[in-house]
Amino acid sequence: MIFSEDKGVDDLHPIDVVEQLAVCEAWSFDRLSNNRISVTICGKWRSYYLTLVWSSVEEAIQLNCSFELKPAAEKLPSLFELINAINDLCEVGAFTYWIEPKLISYQYSLLLLPEQLPSRSQINRVIQAAVGSSERFYPALQLLVWGERTPSQALEVAFGVPHTSTEYH
Repeated sequence: MIFSEDKGVDDLHPIDVVEQLAVCEAWSFDRLSNNRISVTICGKWRSYYLTLVWSSVEEAIQLNCSFELKPAAEKLPSLFELINAINDLCEVGAFTYWIEPKLISYQYSLLLLPEQLPSRSQINRVIQAAVGSSERFYPALQLLVWGERTPSQALEVAFGVPHTSTEYH
């Protein structure tokens, strides 16, 4: 994703900046309100559904990147174990699983200084981190749910080496 920093646009409303980025990248989007937008980004493995919300009270842009995952009920304990291990490896943001509506969700909030707005590059970086993390761990999640792998074996796919709880810290 390349999105140039044009002069005079960093004082735009943060959701306006996301909308401009979506237009520039030809992403499907829906402006839900002045402070909320949903964007669909096609990744290597699947499409990711992002919702970005600007909170002027918290002075933060909140991002949620989600995708569907439908494990059998008996897989849920292993799925939660894998998500905990994945979160230990994430430098920013965190994953969670919503049993209903069967979604994996990557969440991140960009907190800003009082009266500061996020720049295009900051917003672009947050989106890249969300999609990048989702792409990175998607194969491991699929192997656990559909491939009869343990959480540790599934993580080997993401890194190409065996994983232990302290190996990547």
